[in-house]
Amino acid sequence: MAKAPEQEHPVKAFGWAARDTSGHLSPFNFSRRSTGDEDVRFKVLYCGICHTDLHNIKNEWGISLYPMVPGHEIVGEVTEVGSKVSKVKEGDKVGVGCMVGACHACESCNSNLENYCPKMILTYGSIYADRTVTYGGYSDTMVANERYIVRFPENLPLDAGAPLLCAGITVYSPLKYFGLAEPGKHVGIVGLGGLGHVGVKFAKAFGAKVTVISTSPSKKDEALKQLGADSFLVSRDPQQMQAAIGTLDGIIDTVSAAHPIVPLLGLLKPHGKLILVGVPEKPLDLHVFPLIMGRKSVAGSGIGGMKETQEMIDFAAKHNITADVEVISMDYVNTAMERLAKNDVRYRFVIDVGNTLAASKD
Repeated sequence: MAKAPEQEHPVKAFGWAARDTSGHLSPFNFSRRSTGDEDVRFKVLYCGICHTDLHNIKNEWGISLYPMVPGHEIVGEVTEVGSKVSKVKEGDKVGVGCMVGACHACESCNSNLENYCPKMILTYGSIYADRTVTYGGYSDTMVANERYIVRFPENLPLDAGAPLLCAGITVYSPLKYFGLAEPGKHVGIVGLGGLGHVGVKFAKAFGAKVTVISTSPSKKDEALKQLGADSFLVSRDPQQMQAAIGTLDGIIDTVSAAHPIVPLLGLLKPHGKLILVGVPEKPLDLHVFPLIMGRKSVAGSGIGGMKETQEMIDFAAKHNITADVEVISMDYVNTAMERLAKNDVRYRFVIDVGNTLAASKD
């Protein structure tokens, strides 16, 4: 018989968990493993709320394990390190993103692409090497192998930096891999949410020209004035879309709702790439002719390896790139999820775990 969550490991932990597909989160006592030789333990100070958390707590992808403690944009302060840890020391500021394990032997792992390892272990809702369930950052403490620990530079604020561990790397990696992180490239960003707004910031920092593509005309001022985009396209306006045909080198599509992608292909130059990083629940309607006429590509990209994630965080610190966040208390999390479902956030909720989780424990 499987052990109860509070019995599996010796270190007591406290967080908020979803128990079923209602997705309702409530206080939850569980446990974490003791600090191994290569492990880093840290006190969680902030944790971003990713759209993935919303999908998972409601089991919208059909893979959820309950009880579930979500959260994979986790930052905090190191409280203990194992005897073989060399990367960080007690008191350092660190983070953990979307994964906490992989096989470390396959071609992907050997290429610093643990995110594409077939045995990659997710930060929460996954089965760890010791056969216990992984729990995420809506909790007071976190422990992970040092390979999956990201060092946070001193000048990067923890609250506004936390979402970069998922949202940031999710847009940074494809910009780099697909050759769009170069001065003079013209990049389209579809969707101005948690991913899209940091996508604009990274693309601009790389020296690219950026066009934001959105269904919401109301976001034009934010895109141009606050985030520094060069132009704005309303995707539902046929005249605007027609005028922009063949102008973009690549497009990062961050939208996780079902939406037409054929019009986006028309915006690409020959050899242009449409890179999908959002995950709609329903299959996309893709016609082949627009791909053939211009040798265009539709591709996908998922987060990044640990080496690239550290590179991204260091780049963000150097260029003062942070997420635009609304910091909330732990007991506001269910309301935040309701607002996130309606896209009522500019642009990322971040839970002030360090200051508000203990209060809800009593």
